Order: sequence, then structure tokens, then C-alpha cells
Amino acid sequence: FWDFLILFFCLPVVIFNEITKKRLLGDMSCRIVPFMEVSSLGVTTFSLCALGIDRFHAATSPQASTRPIEQCQSIIAKLAVIWVGSMTLSVPEILLWQLARDTSHVSGVATEYCTMKPSSNLPESIYSLVLTYQNARMWWYFGCYFCLPVLFTVSCQLVTRRIHGTDKKSECRGAKHGQSEGHLNCTIIALTIIYGLCTTPENVCNIVVAYMSPDMSKQTLDLLNLINQFFLFFKCSVTPVLLLCLCRPLGQAFMDCCCCCCEGCGPDTTSSESSADSKLKTEMSSSIFFDKPRETPPPLLALGTPC
Repeated sequence: FWDFLILFFCLPVVIFNEITKKRLLGDMSCRIVPFMEVSSLGVTTFSLCALGIDRFHAATSPQASTRPIEQCQSIIAKLAVIWVGSMTLSVPEILLWQLARDTSHVSGVATEYCTMKPSSNLPESIYSLVLTYQNARMWWYFGCYFCLPVLFTVSCQLVTRRIHGTDKKSECRGAKHGQSEGHLNCTIIALTIIYGLCTTPENVCNIVVAYMSPDMSKQTLDLLNLINQFFLFFKCSVTPVLLLCLCRPLGQAFMDCCCCCCEGCGPDTTSSESSADSKLKTEMSSSIFFDKPRETPPPLLALGTPC
């Protein structure tokens, strides 16, 4: 959902600015777009950390194959912590950026662009905090939004693989459960690889700009910033598709939902048997996050009912 917000709001603003040299929504877009982009990095970072913890608990649970499904309230609480935490850490971006205007000496056309400069109208205490954030922004980006998810995911995967190797020797787990766990771990690794590849150029550019910005022209800096933004848009576009493709139960549920919406969810008596089989397979399949119990057989219909 957050990736959709980035593509729906930030992408049109960036494209409009590059075509017309005018900033859509003015000063507000200069503050909201960086805020949403940094919040997107935080949401992805903390989500990958949460997924790594979940896989670690699944590997270390004494009865992982019969682990119950997590309650919806618990999932919503975790998502709320991830979202609120990411948005809170991104609040300085709102106070850091502002709209600036410049007139070309050659064509005389006025252009609008966003500049990273705290407003002098801020209170002195807040202004000093924002200035400190600006000075440490490069290393904060690199440490929190790149090193943390990559190292966290790699560490959890190494520990999980070692536990799985021990369990394989002692033959404590079933073949189906081990295959499901391996599939989920590969999904998390693929998400981490996509995130790492898409955020690496931004971190490299931040380090280069921090030490070479006096020697670089404004056009070069704007080009680097544009490249970084489109890598973020690429990540937001690829991540949901990758998630639906690698997680077959989630992808099948998504396609069933889309087909249901297109067909108006009308009942079809001829396909009742196939729909019942599909429902049974969905109930017995595992989701991307949690493992459903497999030893309990599905309830049987009572004899003599209209069904």
C-alpha cells in the first residue's frame, strides 16, 4: 500500500517538475515528497527486520509445523508500529526542504526546484536539531536504511539455515514443512536483494555529493537526484509484483480477488465442486508470514444437507 502511495503521488510530481520546470503543489510537494520517500525506506527496512524475526521464530519454535496462525490484531499492531516509527523518523524531512526559484541567464525562464535548507523562521531549538540532522543525514541513510535491513536479514538467514541444517541431520522436521520454510526464506532474500540494489546508487551518490559537491554543477546534482528517485520508483513497482510471484498462495488469492471483482462475485452452480477444491487447497496452503497447522483434517459436511 505504501508503494502504491509513492507511485500515485510522488511519481507524477517528479515527472511534472522535469517537464515543466514548475513544482506541482508548490512548497508543499517539496516537503511531502521527500517525507514519503524516506518513510518508504523506513517501512521497507523495518518490514524486512520483522520478517526476519518471524522466520527466526519459525525455525526455533519447538513445534514449528503446528504453529498457530497469528491473530489479525497482532499483525495490525506490528504494522502500526512499523508505519508510525517510519513516519516519525522522517519528520525532519518536512522541516529540511523548501521551494526555491531561479532564473536562467540565457533564456530568462524562471524555474522552481527543491533545496535542502532549513527555514530560518523555525525556533532556535528546532532549527539546531534540523541542522544536525542535515549534517548527519548521509550516514543516517547509510546506517539505518541500508546496513540495518541487509545485515539483519543476512544474520537471520544464516542462523535459520544453521538451525535447519541441524534439524535435517536429526530428521525432526517433515519434508513439506522444510520445503515451505525454504520457499519463504527465498522470498525474503529476494526482497532484500531488490531493496539493496535499488538503494545502493542513492547511498553512493550521497557519499559522492557530500565530499565533492563544491566541484559539481547544479545540473549534475539534479541528475543524480533524479536517478535516485527513479530507482526508488522502480523498487516500489517491482516489490509487489515480486511478492505476488514468489509467494504462490498470496498471488493466487490476489488473482481470485481480482477475478471475483471482475465477474461481480456471481454464484456459479457448475463450478461449485472446483471452487470447493480451490477453497480446500487455499486453507491447507501456507501464507508468506505464518504456517498453518497441517495435522487437523478439514471438517466434513453433514450428510443429508442441501449441499
